[in-house]
Amino acid sequence: MDADCYIQRLKVSNSLREPVLREMVRALRLPAGSSGLDAGCGVGLQSLLLAGVVGPAGHVTGLDISAEMLDYGREMVKAAGLSGRISFREGDIASLPFDNNIFDWVWSTDCVGYGPWDTPALLKELVRVVKPGGIVAIAAWSSEKLLPGYPRLEARLGATAAGIAPFVQGKNPALHFSRALGWFHQLGLKETGAQAFTGSFCAPLDDDVRQALKELIDMRWPNVDSELLPEDLAEFERLCRPESPDFILNLPDYYAFFTYALFRGKKAG
Repeated sequence: MDADCYIQRLKVSNSLREPVLREMVRALRLPAGSSGLDAGCGVGLQSLLLAGVVGPAGHVTGLDISAEMLDYGREMVKAAGLSGRISFREGDIASLPFDNNIFDWVWSTDCVGYGPWDTPALLKELVRVVKPGGIVAIAAWSSEKLLPGYPRLEARLGATAAGIAPFVQGKNPALHFSRALGWFHQLGLKETGAQAFTGSFCAPLDDDVRQALKELIDMRWPNVDSELLPEDLAEFERLCRPESPDFILNLPDYYAFFTYALFRGKKAG
């Protein structure tokens, strides 16, 4: 998928995720006027939320490896009149281009914990750049129920290579995202904690939510054809394709929810 297409999907699906992410950001109670890093910021959608919490005297630095994402983010921030409060830098979270102990807090969502990488090593980099006493927080999509009444099919989809993300099939259980508290403890973080946040939707769906759910279904279970049994694939096509008369979003009693997991701690002073 090219960058423009992916950015468009992020924008459309953001109407589902933003209320949950906003709630998570508020739960961190970031100090007004503080400065922090949004590591793996993408187009900067969470950078906007973070800037709103720290206020006019605060500053958010968004870092991402994709120049295309950052270019879009700069235009978005400029249009919001926040260029003085949010800046972007291209770089790799595995080797952050910052000195030690310079941020009041570090945040990463849907980035650290995804993929086959050495997540504890990435977390160590986040800890390195935050000041003693500063907050380190990572969050990731943790579950969903998007096909009400079809638990067997949804379980099968959840076991596909795409559906099992961000956990990655065959990964060492100790490196599973839900074990993040162990990494925090190994790095000496204090006041650690974990919390689940939920977003839910029910019929009747307005146009924005309906379109966002369509994009979410496509993003959550792409290219599953070869991993499903023929009968499961037929059921998936019947329920998850908008052109189907049985498209799941057409249910008059449709209900869905998803969860995010947030892990947090403070760097020892």
